[in-house]
Amino acid sequence: MRTVNEKSRRAKQIDIMEKCFDCYAENGLAGVGVKAISEACGCNVASLYQYFENLDDLIVKSTEYCMSKVEDDFMAKAPTDVEDLWRFIDEIPYWTAEKHGKKYRLMYQVYTHPKYREYGKKFFAGVDKRYTEYAKSLETKLGIPHEKLTPLIFILIRACVHYALFEDEFYLKSQISVLKEALELFILKYNSKARSGGITK
Repeated sequence: MRTVNEKSRRAKQIDIMEKCFDCYAENGLAGVGVKAISEACGCNVASLYQYFENLDDLIVKSTEYCMSKVEDDFMAKAPTDVEDLWRFIDEIPYWTAEKHGKKYRLMYQVYTHPKYREYGKKFFAGVDKRYTEYAKSLETKLGIPHEKLTPLIFILIRACVHYALFEDEFYLKSQISVLKEALELFILKYNSKARSGGITK
């Protein structure tokens, strides 16, 4: 069981990570120094190093933590059944761009940087596992095997992230169109209710 001090320390560490990430997301990775980060976090530079080994450690950990929270937000909007699926697919790219666009732009600045690329590879290996589990949670709701859902989720995420980065409507709509066609085929193949004519778009 964690002590009060451990809980307090973790709460402060999370607060610093969130404020740090927001500061970088607003101003860019190259445009912010450690002094600006400490001011954004409401503490002095020495205080930052009570919670993180150095600035690189803070950047890596804040990126991993905050982007995991973005994933949680995404998963919380999951469709509850097949009828809800189309609403989800139509809304989620625009919601992602509006709410998390700056965060995705920062994530790619961090994880494509030569200093942090290995951390990015580890993070995305974790993403693969988490979205596979996400697909498993949707399997019973949609009636489609998770092995089929997992790659479709990756296509949707890629389309959402690309739109968040560049607001490219052509790329988005072409990806979403193919995704919907694939889902329609899988629904007809695997969902017994759909085969009996009980599901409409």
